[in-house]
Amino acid sequence: MPADPISAVPRPPASSTGAPPVLSGAQAVVRSLELLGVDDVFGLPGGAILPAYDALMGANTLNHILVRHEQGAGHAAEGYAAASGRVGVAIATSGPGATNLVTAIADAYMDSVPFVAITGQVFSTLMGTDAFQEADIVGITMPVTKHSFLVRRAEDIPAALAQAFEIASTGRPGPVLVDITKDAQENKAPFIWPPKYDLPGYRPVTKAHGKQIQAAAALISEAQKPVLYVGGGVIRGRASEELRTFAETTGVPVVTTLMARGAFPDSHPQHLGMPGMHGAVPAVLALQESDLIVALGARFDDRVTGKAALFAPHAKVVHVDIDPAEIGKIRAAEVPIVGDVREVLVDLDTAYRSAVGSDRPEFAEWWQYLRGLQDQYPLGFAESSDGLLAPQHVIQRIGELTGPEGVYVAGVGQHQMWSAQFIKYERPNSWLNSGGAGTMGYSVPAAMGAKVSQPDRPVWAIDGDGCFQMTNQELATCVLNNIPIKVAIINNSSLGMVRQWQTLFYDGRYSHTELNTGHDTRRIPDFVKLADSYGCLAIRVEREDEIDDAIRLALETNDRPVVIDFVVSSDAMVWPMVPQGVSNSYIQYARDHAPAFDEEA
Repeated sequence: MPADPISAVPRPPASSTGAPPVLSGAQAVVRSLELLGVDDVFGLPGGAILPAYDALMGANTLNHILVRHEQGAGHAAEGYAAASGRVGVAIATSGPGATNLVTAIADAYMDSVPFVAITGQVFSTLMGTDAFQEADIVGITMPVTKHSFLVRRAEDIPAALAQAFEIASTGRPGPVLVDITKDAQENKAPFIWPPKYDLPGYRPVTKAHGKQIQAAAALISEAQKPVLYVGGGVIRGRASEELRTFAETTGVPVVTTLMARGAFPDSHPQHLGMPGMHGAVPAVLALQESDLIVALGARFDDRVTGKAALFAPHAKVVHVDIDPAEIGKIRAAEVPIVGDVREVLVDLDTAYRSAVGSDRPEFAEWWQYLRGLQDQYPLGFAESSDGLLAPQHVIQRIGELTGPEGVYVAGVGQHQMWSAQFIKYERPNSWLNSGGAGTMGYSVPAAMGAKVSQPDRPVWAIDGDGCFQMTNQELATCVLNNIPIKVAIINNSSLGMVRQWQTLFYDGRYSHTELNTGHDTRRIPDFVKLADSYGCLAIRVEREDEIDDAIRLALETNDRPVVIDFVVSSDAMVWPMVPQGVSNSYIQYARDHAPAFDEEA
């Protein structure tokens, strides 16, 4: 992570008398953001934030993008940050404007996204009176932010924003809220930059203890069946190159979680794929049967471990994380290492080379077993039996025709898992999704933000027909601001993942999961008509021989967004699958059917 984000920014021009310029708090918001290096912000005005919006009219370098819903602003800021590694910024007014940001803030917290949310607040004299559009947004978001600031004075605004950016972007990244009262925005104060501030107790540890590094290197050199368990922290920590170097030094198998897709190239011979509930069989069983897990920026979440008490029962654990709260939270670690994963990997590489000398283990038997699993359980899918498109094939072709330089942003559900499985990821920051919170509605606005930060890359929003209906209004934002994303609606006319669980575990009782979007003549709504009304290029694909031409047309169209309604089978399921609450060892048997699962087995 970068050092203090305000250290390299210039000072604003002084007044003619040599004294600091006197600015309103609203002007200080805009000037501070510019000096912090912010280029783009997403937001929606309202009464309590109006002074800041008035000041935006005088911005020098700040580009504001007006969204259609505050949740869209939050997800756009997330997508911007996840695709670029920079801090995303969203602005909203008080009350419902601020509460509409909460879902995105919680999403960013779960996935460690650097994000600053700026909200207006009612006059400080009215706080606590249930004033019009008053909400205690600091209290509401306290569980899902790294920190929150309530600013009541104009002179405190520069320091609050500078601190917010430092906290959001350093250590374990995450969201920070800055709530600014309307009187603080209207009042004036000398604008002093850079501001002086102190963050007592906030001292992220980046350099790991040498003894822990040596202990980890010794365990790796002694292991017979080690695995590198790579989490999203490797991407947030910008450590992909260091990971590859260390993996090649050790020859250890690598698995990348849902949040870490792209951290290690899919094409690399040491990569086994994604572990977890819908992971590849070799990746899941590599963890389950290992004798040493080296967890790098990963948190042993339930979607990876299955039933935690039965996860990797014979494995020792080396756990590397910049957040000490994660170490030992789910699984005890024989060697806990607190530090920046990029620096730790460099030190581990040196220590391991020293520990093994010229006798590097080859793990021949381990690799023979894992290669056998790869041969026995290749990733694949069956053609649909109802004559409709196979969604896996559609997504696979999007990835193949777009290539590794694209950015792929998924919603939540079956299409999310298929996108993680069937697109090949070769570089970090090419795969964006809502992993921890599982937020429907993430894809379109996050793709919008990603495209703003990566204008020269093709950006796909791969969305379900359920997710798409939650935030598709941001297509208007894309059209009006010339943000030509490509949207692939994987339209199975249902809430697909919920329907899959109903098929497997509720005897096919499909309670309220049919959406009527694609498989009958009513089509409510008709996505092609909807997208056309927004000014997008709209396409419907119902035959296999139309898939490639539609994708190519989308890739060639860069003057407006493209929306493709892929009408796919509602019976397609995500395989492999380990049902919730059982041992990951069941993945072999859960690949093609759902047997009765014994939770104690």
